Amino acid sequence: MEQELITSPQNPRVQEARALLGQAKARKKYQAFAAEGARLVEDGLRTGASVRNILVRASHPARVAAVLHQCPAGMAIHFLEDKLFDSIADTVTSQGIIGIFDLPSWTQPTSLNFALILDQLRDPGNLGTILRSAEAAGVQSVFLTPGTTDPFSPKVARAGMGAHFRLPIFTPDWETLAAALAGLNVFHADMAGAQTCWQADFTSPCALLIGSEAEGISPKARDLVTQSVRIPMRGASESLNAAVSAAILLFEALRQRSVGGKA
Repeated sequence: MEQELITSPQNPRVQEARALLGQAKARKKYQAFAAEGARLVEDGLRTGASVRNILVRASHPARVAAVLHQCPAGMAIHFLEDKLFDSIADTVTSQGIIGIFDLPSWTQPTSLNFALILDQLRDPGNLGTILRSAEAAGVQSVFLTPGTTDPFSPKVARAGMGAHFRLPIFTPDWETLAAALAGLNVFHADMAGAQTCWQADFTSPCALLIGSEAEGISPKARDLVTQSVRIPMRGASESLNAAVSAAILLFEALRQRSVGGKA
């Protein structure tokens, strides 16, 4: 376990972490992302994700020390002066640990039967929460359309609670996306849907399409839709949060597939 105290903001490790936490273009350039917090770093280590190095606040709690004990021998661990670490952390009250991980390289499943499409979602908290629900519901692949926020931004990663390490996430162009969805029913969550989500049949190979709360789905996403479904509501609310809508549909699909023996 390498140990060194870094005090300079010009240190390459510090500059890299700052860039990865703050810029999508840096994550694309370095093909890496920063996961902040003991739980996220621990999840990455447990799943065998490729970790480049770990940055640790010199004064760190026992929870972080416990994560460091799980690191394999020889892993690059760099200790930062407290003020320096705090200056790059994305959270106001950081736990004192940031892991730098390679961006995952996923392969499409040969037989896709349960997918999620997220179109033009721009709220990081919503996106991360949806990814967490998708992983829990057993989604095989998540497709993010052009215009959707970067799934590896720090806020999305924190809200995802480790889903990024286990859930295949793709950002294809429209042509590639259409090809990947060939043979699947694409259900769009729509307040004006002809059938409710309880009436829809999610047991066949399908994909769920969730759009932006403010803008709905884009014209190109609408071209993918084969059926629209609505979530029945009794109250006066006009609509549901995108993350809530996604969770309801995902777990209704899981329920149907569990009953039908496909989960």
